[in-house]
Amino acid sequence: MGDELLKVESLRVHYPVRSGFFNHVTDYVHAVDGISFTIQKGQSYGVIGESGSGKSTIGQALVGLVEATSGTITYRGKDVTDKRVRRKLKYNKDVQMIFQDSLSSLNPKKKVIDIIGEPLRNFEKLSRKALKQRVLELLQTVGLDEESLYKYPHQFSGGQRQRIGVARAVATKPKLIIADEPVSALDLSVQAQVLNYMKAIQKKYGVAFLFISHDLGVVYHMCDNLAIMHRGRFVEIGTREDIYQDPLHIYTKRLLAAIPQTDVENRENHRKKRQALEAEYNAQKEDYYDKNGRVYPLEEVTRTHFVALRKE
Repeated sequence: MGDELLKVESLRVHYPVRSGFFNHVTDYVHAVDGISFTIQKGQSYGVIGESGSGKSTIGQALVGLVEATSGTITYRGKDVTDKRVRRKLKYNKDVQMIFQDSLSSLNPKKKVIDIIGEPLRNFEKLSRKALKQRVLELLQTVGLDEESLYKYPHQFSGGQRQRIGVARAVATKPKLIIADEPVSALDLSVQAQVLNYMKAIQKKYGVAFLFISHDLGVVYHMCDNLAIMHRGRFVEIGTREDIYQDPLHIYTKRLLAAIPQTDVENRENHRKKRQALEAEYNAQKEDYYDKNGRVYPLEEVTRTHFVALRKE
């Protein structure tokens, strides 16, 4: 097992589709359709895909917000798909989540000291003075001052609110933080700021991250290993170098082409390249998916690189 922290095997989350007068189940939406991956202690793992690919459902299944249809989630060698095992292992203390919408994830009626202090009150017995000190230390870790303690969420900018969300997630000293599109609603300059704080926190606490995003450009500096997701399955997994330097699935190539370029002089060339790749995707996508439109099983290309390709 080594430094393995979390292992997901053949995870499926299927939602029933009901119709007709008797509201019978007539079909299923395969939000997550048999995915497997492993996160090592202190590692950053990225899951990338467009809206509707199923990536956020993975995060929700890992923290218990949705129930897995089948498959196993193993945390530190124990199967935590059973809620009783989760409680015994204090899994909900060790695995925290940062949500995309910082405003709706923070209680508008509570002050920051109570928002960040809540998980501490749930899991640790601290005096009021010790609690305040811990919350202040956490705020300082994400670049906020003592004045923030007694303010409400609406008094902060989007970037500041997301930093409060990061501080709350770190409060219980978790082993894993699931970050679901944590910067997608923020301006580019603020995105970089929040990501830098997250990297600093990882260095300070040795926490692992599962980074869920639609943007390959954002996760480049955050993640050691990546999984590209489409239609509920992984189409390609590998190291950062595998994905960025040697993409093999047509969908991965398309996502990479969508990364904004800062090279203004070659803007026209980049635009033509994107258009050519989009035409290639539309012409060849049948070769990368079966007759039902489902992603093929992953095939090993190298020891670290796996791609969903049709067997010849």
